[in-house]
Amino acid sequence: MRILLTNDDGIYAPGLRALRSELMKLGTVTVVAPATEQSAAGHSVTLLTPLLVNEVFEDDAKTFVGWAVEGRPADCVKLALLELLPQPPDVIISGMNAGSNAGINVLYSGTVAAAIEGAFYKQTAIAVSLEYDKKIYDYQAGARYARQVIEQILAQAPGAGSLFNVNIPVLERGPVRGVKVLPQNVSPYVEKFDRRVNPRGRTYFWASPEFTCPEPHPDTDVDALRESYITVTPLQFDLTDHVRMAQLKKWEWKIDNRS
Repeated sequence: MRILLTNDDGIYAPGLRALRSELMKLGTVTVVAPATEQSAAGHSVTLLTPLLVNEVFEDDAKTFVGWAVEGRPADCVKLALLELLPQPPDVIISGMNAGSNAGINVLYSGTVAAAIEGAFYKQTAIAVSLEYDKKIYDYQAGARYARQVIEQILAQAPGAGSLFNVNIPVLERGPVRGVKVLPQNVSPYVEKFDRRVNPRGRTYFWASPEFTCPEPHPDTDVDALRESYITVTPLQFDLTDHVRMAQLKKWEWKIDNRS
């Protein structure tokens, strides 16, 4: 199996390295990932500056790992599929992200965006994230769980362009209770900003790392993560509201070209 591995935390991130080690049990892994952290980059791409690319090797300087791209996660997938890989991959894995990408985080996540980019190109793509508690991560254990879930997804031979979002719960909380297939939570999150004044008297704001969802909807990914379940959510990138579109088609639209 040919596996393309990317992320948004950067090519040297421990989550990516741990997941790469596990994925190598399934096939050949080639990494094309950002040279630096691109958390919350969403689905942005680079248009106005060149994308510099460097080859990356293991510590022995002999084992090829992949390419570091000075760009966004979506850039990495584009370059991998269109320029860098000699053959298309059998699957694209994005992660393992430091922090969950459940609920509306999906819309901000560079990790998920990289997987979506792969689905654009009709590739099976899976985003993987590890929830944390007080910045404590067990990347090795998280990667083992992720590999098991990835294996089971691929065993079902999902169709071209299939897109999945996988979240591993906080492992320090206790044993993983199982896997649940659930929709993403869309209830409101609580965000905070730290207001400060710089030495020149200018007010500025620093986004707080506390991005919490105190009341997630039941039977959603955020809710299940709290109960120590791994969550799997099938995604799509068609944002059309088809129900409302049917309503809009019934409206009587008028245009006056004289105005």
